[in-house]
Amino acid sequence: MNNFSIITEFLLMEFSSVRELQVFHAVLFLMIYLATLMGNLLTVAAIITDPQLHSPMYFFLSNLSFLDICTISVTVPKFIVNSLSGIQSLSLLGCAAQIFFYLVFGTTDFALLVAMSYDRYVAICHPLHYGIIMTPVRCVCAAAGSWLSGLVYSAVHTGNMFRLPFYGSNVIHQFFCDIPHVLKVSTSDVLHTEFLLIVASLCVVMCCFAFLSASYARIFSNILKIPSEEGRYKAISTCSPQLIILMLFLISIMIAGLSDTSDTSPIQNLLIAMSYTVLPPLMNPIIYSLRNQKVTAAMGKMIRRILPSPP
Repeated sequence: MNNFSIITEFLLMEFSSVRELQVFHAVLFLMIYLATLMGNLLTVAAIITDPQLHSPMYFFLSNLSFLDICTISVTVPKFIVNSLSGIQSLSLLGCAAQIFFYLVFGTTDFALLVAMSYDRYVAICHPLHYGIIMTPVRCVCAAAGSWLSGLVYSAVHTGNMFRLPFYGSNVIHQFFCDIPHVLKVSTSDVLHTEFLLIVASLCVVMCCFAFLSASYARIFSNILKIPSEEGRYKAISTCSPQLIILMLFLISIMIAGLSDTSDTSPIQNLLIAMSYTVLPPLMNPIIYSLRNQKVTAAMGKMIRRILPSPP
């Protein structure tokens, strides 16, 4: 260790040395960021302002949209500022903050998707008991438990990664403080503890995945028993968006965990990172909210109330 200097800041990777391309990247990410904010903010506002959407399913959806806003805000605004200013450095505290909040929102997102899947399971498999099981208090407790699990999980992982100094190269081949790159310059004690934490996390994820698989198998089995075609279509339309979002989330986790970006080109690094940091928050309102007639109708009524009517 004596041959290496202790890292006090990280250098995020430039995806181009050409100034025009740096500005282009900043403008592109700004447009994606604004589109994501607009889609998710409209969803949250429509659900809050429309009394017809004050149900457990839309309560969880509003939480998911808020999480999408938080998730993309952890990494993208910093990248936009770096691209415009040409400054790629990130302090150790800033790196820890990025990792902490990204893990908080990512873990909460997964826990919330599990709660949403259970909500659809009860609605389709036990419709007569839906009002008794999915009470407002239980919905709030499920959302609060999701946030608490995210905070605990993130605090444990971030505390472990930053409890000892970093040695080696401080260059991160990504536009944000990516966890695999930070672990590459961690000490062996940190890596050993992190390995145990990841194994324990995978066990929890596998248990949740088994629960979700059994729930959706039961859901689609009950849907097939619905006599009318209209009823089957309505049931599928209420649960399929959550299944799509869940699969998108799991695929993004697999890409983040299995991809090795150290030997790839800057553009490949950028595309890989966008697949699990930018794409899910951008696609969630398109997959769920904009395909839901009740949400789009509530958005239309809200916009008409805000904008003045033509003379």
